[in-house]
Amino acid sequence: MAETSFKIEGMSCQHCVMRVKKAIDAIKGVERSEVEIGSVKVVFDDQKASREDIAKAIAEAGYRVAG
Repeated sequence: MAETSFKIEGMSCQHCVMRVKKAIDAIKGVERSEVEIGSVKVVFDDQKASREDIAKAIAEAGYRVAG
C-alpha cells in the first residue's frame, strides 16, 4: 500500500468534496480517501493505481492539483 496527498485548487463547498471523493474512489486500487476542501489524502495499492491516476481523476472532476 502507498499513501499520497494533494493540494487541490478550485474547491469551495461540500459538493466539491463529494465530487472529488467519488472520482478518486472509482479508481481501481484505491483503498481509502479523505477529502476536505482544498486537499486529499489517498491510500492505494500501487500495483493497481498510481499517483498520476489520482491526479488525472481530480482534473477530470474539474479541479486543479496545486504544485
